[in-house]
Amino acid sequence: IKVPLFPFHTWLPDAHVQAPTAGSVILAGVLLKMGTYGLLRYNLPLFPAASLHFASFMSILAVIGIIYGALVAMVQTDMKKLVAYTSVAHLGFVVLGIFALNQEAIQGAIIQMINHGLSTGALFLLVGMIYERTHTREISYYGGIAKIVPVYSFFLMVVSLSSIGLPGLNGFVGEFLILLGSFKSTVLNSWWYTVFASTGVIFAAVYLLWMYKRVVFGKVVNPKLDDLTDLNKREIFVLVPIIIFIVWIGVYPSTFLNVSEKTSDRIIEQVLEPPKAELK
Repeated sequence: IKVPLFPFHTWLPDAHVQAPTAGSVILAGVLLKMGTYGLLRYNLPLFPAASLHFASFMSILAVIGIIYGALVAMVQTDMKKLVAYTSVAHLGFVVLGIFALNQEAIQGAIIQMINHGLSTGALFLLVGMIYERTHTREISYYGGIAKIVPVYSFFLMVVSLSSIGLPGLNGFVGEFLILLGSFKSTVLNSWWYTVFASTGVIFAAVYLLWMYKRVVFGKVVNPKLDDLTDLNKREIFVLVPIIIFIVWIGVYPSTFLNVSEKTSDRIIEQVLEPPKAELK
């Protein structure tokens, strides 16, 4: 439920829509990862046999969540609800990486947890910033704001591309490692998981680029947008460190992968080669 893994995800979109911007950022950036952290830290080491037994089942739910979250995001008209459903898809990738049970996949899952906090948290910040100015999150309300708020449009572009998984940005590293790990997994032993999960990357490009096009490009058809103000120094100060980490992880991921290497190896060892109790 906490992850949120399909079909236990239904609480998340409403929670994000009802929460203030700060609540959504904390929920996306920290709280959702408590579920996947629990799987890595407790479930796998404490229940290795059960983890192996249910690995395929959990991976199927993860792939369904990736595709379902992406498809539902594609039909959203509310920007915040669209971003909320990206969490269902992104955390599906994390769960798939966890239960693929090899080094690439688990390292990808760990770094994807960080990536989700950065990219989705930043998206919620940007949606909240525009909402403070217009008091609406409807995509149809906007259009052509690149001419009015170019700085905001730039930040939205970078964060959207990172959420999609563009090479050179953080999202690519996590998703690539998870897909590679699931393809090589001897536990799952099927490349179909990778094929279906890969469609989630394509769908992510569809719904995020569609949102960006509708909001940023085109003609300004709403006269109320003429008075829209661009990001102030305080807002830029908040977003710049996130952008730095997005680029840092995308360009030089070894900084983070080296830290998680021993941890992932230890988790795999605990599951695949659990210590046997000695009978006296």
